Amino acid sequence: MSDELYHDALVARAHAGRARGRLSRPDRSATLDNPLCGDRVTIDFAFADGRVTAVGHLVRGCLLCEAAAEAIAMHAPGKTKAELAEATAAVTAVVKGGAAAPSGEWAALEVFSPVHHVRSRQDCVLLPFEALGKALAGKIGPD
Repeated sequence: MSDELYHDALVARAHAGRARGRLSRPDRSATLDNPLCGDRVTIDFAFADGRVTAVGHLVRGCLLCEAAAEAIAMHAPGKTKAELAEATAAVTAVVKGGAAAPSGEWAALEVFSPVHHVRSRQDCVLLPFEALGKALAGKIGPD
């Protein structure tokens, strides 16, 4: 199962995000952690005219959490809060419900489809998307 879960595209996505880092002056930021596995993610956003202009993140966690944070960072620029909420719903449907990834730019969420079969790893993928939601709601920092 681990070969299916940690396939080459997912590993590459996780590794790509390791050098990204945090934004120096984010408009919104959120930090969440999963006490069950120890994952911790901080995600930062800059906005202009109602759209994301930049994303930064810092992840202390597994490859799944790293890859999810990087998926957000790659695809969020230019998006509105509503579009990001749709992406969060889509990844939740892929991971929890086994749905197909959406078409278009967010088709990249397909890399997370094997996680549907491993319930204990689903929250690892969803944690960065939960931090995204918290940041977009305007809540700053950890609880």
